[in-house]
Amino acid sequence: MIAPLPTAAPAPQYPEFLQALQASGFRGQLSADYATRTVLATDNSIYQRLPQAAVFPLDADDIARIATLMAEPRFRQVKLTPRGGGTGTNGQSLTDGIVVDLSRHMNAILEINVAERWVRVQAGVVKDQLNAALKPHGLFFAPELSTSNRATVGGMINTDASGQGSCTYGKTRDHVLELHSVLLGGEHLHSRPLSDGELEAACAQSGRIGEVYRTARHIHDTQAELIASIFPTLNRCLTGYDLAHLRDEQGRFNLNSVLCGAEGSLGYVVEARLNVLPIPRYSVLVNVRYASFMDALRDANALLAHAPLSIETVDSKVLLLAMKDIVWHSVAEYFPTDAARPTLGINLVEFSGDDVAQVNARVAAFVAHLQSDTSLERLGHTLAEGAEAVTRVYAMRKRSVGLLGNVDGEIRPQPFVEDTAVPPERLADYITEFRALLDSYGLAYGMFGHVDAGVLHVRPALDMKDPAQAALVKPISDAVAALTQRYGGLLWGEHGKGLRSEYVPAFFGELYPALQALKGAFDPHNQLNPGKICTPPNAAQGLLKVDEVTLRGDLDRHIDERVWQSFGTAMHCNGNGACYNYDPDDAMCPSWKATRERQHSPKGRASLIREWLRLQGAANIDVLVVARGRLAWLGGLPARLRNNLARSRGEADFSHEVYDAMAGCLACKSCAGQCPIKVNVPEFRSRFLELYHGRYQRPMRDYLIGSLEFTIPYLAYAPGLYNAVMGAGWMSRLLARHVGMLDSPLIHRHDLQATLNACKVKVASVAALRELTPAQRERSVVLVQDAFTRYFETPLLANFIQLAHQLGYRVFLAPYSANGKPLHVQGFLGAFAKAAIRNATQLKALADCGVPLVGLDPAMTLVYRQEYRKVPGMGECPTVLLPQEWLVDALPERAPHNPQTFRLLAHCTEKTNVPASTAQWQAVFARLGLTLVSEASGCCGMSGTYGHEARNQHTSKTIFEQSWAGKLDQSGEALATGYSCRSQVKRLAGRHLRHPLQVVLEHAGQPYSLTSMNSSAHAM
Repeated sequence: MIAPLPTAAPAPQYPEFLQALQASGFRGQLSADYATRTVLATDNSIYQRLPQAAVFPLDADDIARIATLMAEPRFRQVKLTPRGGGTGTNGQSLTDGIVVDLSRHMNAILEINVAERWVRVQAGVVKDQLNAALKPHGLFFAPELSTSNRATVGGMINTDASGQGSCTYGKTRDHVLELHSVLLGGEHLHSRPLSDGELEAACAQSGRIGEVYRTARHIHDTQAELIASIFPTLNRCLTGYDLAHLRDEQGRFNLNSVLCGAEGSLGYVVEARLNVLPIPRYSVLVNVRYASFMDALRDANALLAHAPLSIETVDSKVLLLAMKDIVWHSVAEYFPTDAARPTLGINLVEFSGDDVAQVNARVAAFVAHLQSDTSLERLGHTLAEGAEAVTRVYAMRKRSVGLLGNVDGEIRPQPFVEDTAVPPERLADYITEFRALLDSYGLAYGMFGHVDAGVLHVRPALDMKDPAQAALVKPISDAVAALTQRYGGLLWGEHGKGLRSEYVPAFFGELYPALQALKGAFDPHNQLNPGKICTPPNAAQGLLKVDEVTLRGDLDRHIDERVWQSFGTAMHCNGNGACYNYDPDDAMCPSWKATRERQHSPKGRASLIREWLRLQGAANIDVLVVARGRLAWLGGLPARLRNNLARSRGEADFSHEVYDAMAGCLACKSCAGQCPIKVNVPEFRSRFLELYHGRYQRPMRDYLIGSLEFTIPYLAYAPGLYNAVMGAGWMSRLLARHVGMLDSPLIHRHDLQATLNACKVKVASVAALRELTPAQRERSVVLVQDAFTRYFETPLLANFIQLAHQLGYRVFLAPYSANGKPLHVQGFLGAFAKAAIRNATQLKALADCGVPLVGLDPAMTLVYRQEYRKVPGMGECPTVLLPQEWLVDALPERAPHNPQTFRLLAHCTEKTNVPASTAQWQAVFARLGLTLVSEASGCCGMSGTYGHEARNQHTSKTIFEQSWAGKLDQSGEALATGYSCRSQVKRLAGRHLRHPLQVVLEHAGQPYSLTSMNSSAHAM
């Protein structure tokens, strides 16, 4: 199973360059390992380019060291490309040279000037991160993006990004006040609007800065008429080398118009001073529904007459995908469905302002138009009023890019002609021809966009593994480029040129040499992101062409189709980057947030497993056969020991790099719930671990974790002895040093039998349940035990029994049986399958008796409806409810309003994979007259046994500090649904958090003393 590393050696200049960079005093990280290179070889495009290495500068001085070294004659063959969030759709940051990642370290907000309404930030600051810091001041950075929770300001500047609301707020360059860039040779350029006198002084400078200003001024002075005739008068104008705005409205000379959108081909933008605006105090979104998408497009011009902030459009394909996504539960009320007249297009029309009455009056006039205008048919409209409601609807629209990739089959929408821009008044006619073009190839497609700006995102559906379909990229791109130019528009209206730059010379015509001269002044030897936008005069390398760059599909087609289908949740990752969400109070991928290393993200792990599978096939290893074989443990032991020895000697195997990335995953399954493509890392992680440990010996830690559910019932016969041994200092040191486990849980000594006797609980059996009358079954419940709440948090188990008994239910306790989740997490898939089938068979027999089954811990309970269903040979899986799913029906309405307010810190797996679960807890509390606020929170950092592993301690604590640590002392008692979450709080903060059902128990009738719970022994 040894995977061969690529045989192609890097160009000789690159190792020497990296050595020289390290020697120069570079303080960031340098990485040439195959895992890092593989993860950075893709973005959100169809392309794949393997870089030679990646560097992660610490600050602008590190960037200057890079730029200075590049200018040395011995390194003129070295190519470097800056990278931010890496979510580009056109390969802007992909390179076969060196990636310069400005997002890992250079992400500080340096200054906020509220009085003058500007901010100063480093290039790696994420847009939503900036707006979160500005919100308390009533300000925001206006350019809106669908990727705003992971797009960096540097990336926005380099692509001159814009999106929803651009007709009102403009593009990124409209908000750039000053840029700090590092040019080739290490010179620092502070560009801002200059008066004529200041421009003269800038042109008089020696060095590269003076050359740049002289060249730009000459182009402006000599090519003004040509610039005016070629640059379109569109809201989107052009991304990159924007010569039309070298002079601003005040007549000042502004080099930032050239740098914004330059895609890192002119220099490194390291810092920016940006204009910020007051947040509108009130917003209303009018959601208009149509019977056809073309009706939505044709209606846009009439709607624009009412001067809304923006008009966004979405077609039926995107809408139907949204209905299957986690986001739909929060917006369904705004898009009522009618089977007889389905909605096939929508327009989202926003009005905003500071005067509520004035905004409402504009909305009323707009609605009156909708009701009186009969020029086309509208199916109806709804209003989303206020910032919270508007944000929820836009969250659905923002997920459109990712959702389009989440279709069944291998033919999926692909981004390569997806940001065209034409004059808005010509959009409907243009789209008619665009659709006819795609129809002539027999292609399906999805559409959404900004109709107010004439920008539409169109993604033709192709199977890029099929050479015949992949070959359509070039002719379709050619045809769309010609079509948009004929309509007075642009092929690249929003997402930059990148690897579509081959169309630049034809578009600019006589003006293209001026662009080349400008590039030559900045980058005479074509080292900065070469092949993009333009090349300097006499450059050896020309512009890259869409059919001359490696496509992801070129590599994917070498993966056996059986393997591809088997590992589909990884293979279909399209790089949309939703997992790069910066927000520490969002559950998505805690390992990425804590490490800032992209291989520790779902996208990174999917990229690695995809490449690993390709290399396995290249080595003639059939991973499906290996998995089915599952060699006996003893029979394979000698080979595993030999391989371990080889690993200790440093023998190369890409598998080790993949293992490190997989081992860093918390298996929280937030990716499975939140990724638009539903990339499920824990699923393919487990499969990889099984295969990896078929060749390399497992550590003892894995066996202890995997066997926990099976051994703990026997250890519980002597809890005093077990706790004395496990609580001893010498045992803690032994486990930490030789096993790699910390803070082992202790068995709780709560007298469960007393509760069982008091509440007359019986052991659940088919015979006992069948003896019940129908009426008795309706008032009965079966409690499914899990190892953690049964043995380490026993009072909670008792509390549920007491609550159900108090509500008048007869409680049956399902016989304890290992759930198998720890086995699955560690990749013991054979043992997991046996445990799952055994447990499911028992529980299914109980469920068939008509009595509901309830499990306490969400992580364990959701295994029944997720991992169990994918076990080969598994029959029908039992339905096991979460506590709140049962209580919503079981708990009657109670007392009037109680002034107490509680805050819910929900378990990651629960809230991302069962989106309604939090609302169900709120409904339960409301029945008692209590208020339960859903607290925005990330991961606690424990996630089962992850936080107990010594190798994870730093990351686990970092994750906890990023979100949970700051939530504990806020007003209102914090409650936690996850056993691991409560354990982590106990372990790192010394605090005890209650489970919501304990509050329900306290308020549902006679209060129950919880002192025994508060005095519980230390648990996980």
